[in-house]
This record gives sequence, C-alpha cells and structure tokens, in this order.
Amino acid sequence: MRRGLRSTPFSATSTADDVLSGHNLTGVRAVVTGAASGLGAESARALAAAGAEVTLAVRNTVAGAAVAADIARSTGRPAPAVAPLDLADRSSVEEFVAAWRGPLHLLLANAGVVTGGPERTAEGWELQFATNHLGHVALATGLHRGLVAGAADRGGARIVVVSSTAHMRADVDFDDLHFDRRAYDPQIAYAQSKTANSLFAVGATRRWARDGVVANTVNPGGVATGLQRNFTRRQKDSLAAAEAAGVFTYKTVEQGAATSMVAAVDPQFATSGGHYLDDCQEAYDVPNDADLADHPHGVKAWALDPDRADRLWTVSEQLLRP
Repeated sequence: MRRGLRSTPFSATSTADDVLSGHNLTGVRAVVTGAASGLGAESARALAAAGAEVTLAVRNTVAGAAVAADIARSTGRPAPAVAPLDLADRSSVEEFVAAWRGPLHLLLANAGVVTGGPERTAEGWELQFATNHLGHVALATGLHRGLVAGAADRGGARIVVVSSTAHMRADVDFDDLHFDRRAYDPQIAYAQSKTANSLFAVGATRRWARDGVVANTVNPGGVATGLQRNFTRRQKDSLAAAEAAGVFTYKTVEQGAATSMVAAVDPQFATSGGHYLDDCQEAYDVPNDADLADHPHGVKAWALDPDRADRLWTVSEQLLRP
C-alpha cells in the first residue's frame, strides 16, 4: 500500500480552465493526440488558452483544422498546428516523429479507440491494444529526443497518458495479447489496453526520469464522447448499469480534461512519475480481486506493478522493432 498520496485543491467538478488558472504556458510546446474531438480537443484548447504552442496530432486533419480554427477564435491565441497521425499505422507514427523539430515539453497521449468486435492492424495486432498502447509507445519513444531537449529547456518534460476506470476489468494477458487463442471480448480488450497505458507510464518513468522526462496516468472519468460510437449493445447496457449503480457520474468534457491538466502542470508531478490520477487526485490502491463497482476511483495493483511494467516494455519493444 502506497503512502502519502498526492492531493490537489481540484475535484471531479473542476474544469481544465480551473486547473490552468494562473499558469502561463508561454514557451511550452505540447502534442495532443486524438485532438480532433472530445477530451483531446478540450485539452488542446485549454493548453492553448494558457499560452502553450500546441500541435493537434489527429487521424482526420480536416476535423483537426476545424478544431484549430475554433481554438483560435475562442481563445484569441494563434491556431494550433495540425499534423496527421494514425496510431494504428506504424508508418504514420514514423512520419510524425520524423517531421518533429525542436524540444517537446508535454506529450498528452489522449487518443484511443473502442471496437465493437475483433479488428486487427496490418501486423495482425488487436486494434485497441495496438492503437491505445503500442501506437503511443512508438510515438513517445520516437519523440524521446525532443522530450529530453524539452526537459533541458525547462527543467523537465511530461508525458500524460489517458487511461480509464476500465483498467480494473483486466490485467495485461502476456500469453495472448492479441486474442489469438481466447474468445474476443471488446470490453476486456479495451480494459487490457487501459491497464497497458498505466504500465507504460510506470515503465517510461523508470527509464527516462534520469533524462528529466516523467510520465503519469489519468482517468478522465465518465465523459460522453465519440469514443462510445462503436459500443455494442452489451457495452452500452454495462455503462448504463454502472451509471445507475453510482459507479460514476457523467462529466462534461471540460471536467473530464481537468485531471489531464493536473498531470500536465501541477508541480507535484513535474519530476515524479508513475502515478495514476482520478478526479484530480492521486488514486488509492485497490486489490486486484476487488469489484470495480466498489472502487470507482481507485487503481488496481496490476496497473502500477513495476515488474509488469518492465515486462510490457520489453514485449512492446520487441513488437515495434523494425
């Protein structure tokens, strides 16, 4: 059991603007994945409003350009840059990395997919694991030099990884990452990818903190976004039942983005990583056999286990090797 969990003055009802109030992010260069809608768009808007130079890394650059124009109109700041990025396509990630120039101070790994059935990448990888986890690993690894330069430039660089309460449903199955043998369950596949998100933050911090780069994980809470468009009826019913049982209360996108902003700017997380934040606070530990409904704001041990993080790092490196 961890002691001394970090707390902040913010809560489930705080907004991204509340968290960033008083912060001047002029000179901060940030990349936000999945910023063409939902939480990513709101995170990008809030960062830009505080003065950051933001790049929207998106699959749909037309939608991204519309978001960038809206950010410029609503904030009076320069429009963010828009760059194509498909996390499920290794060549797209490589092209984004190759085009990046200069320091990077904040990487917000926000993008994610939910599938209603089995879908695979060109490599045969299960799509949710490939997009939500492996794509972000490849991106962060590729941008490592920029992050190190950012750390030298401003005394530290941060990676913020968006996970989910869903991580409580499943650990990473190292014996069958891509559902080659077990029956495919989209909820379990999504849960596995969200546990992997947290383990990536743990693993990245263990390797890169010496370079001034730390990574933390956030749970935005229940937010109605385009992510749910591919939910099966079973997934929608499960979500409705969880809401009815009080497992979570829906937030606005402004409230959902607040926890990401805490990890992005709070001084407590400037040089300390491997934490999991929920409702703008560091989450409490939950036993692996605990029921999600009893602990909607905690983090399971398997999502912070350093040994599992190291194992996942090694496996991910092997999968991503050219």
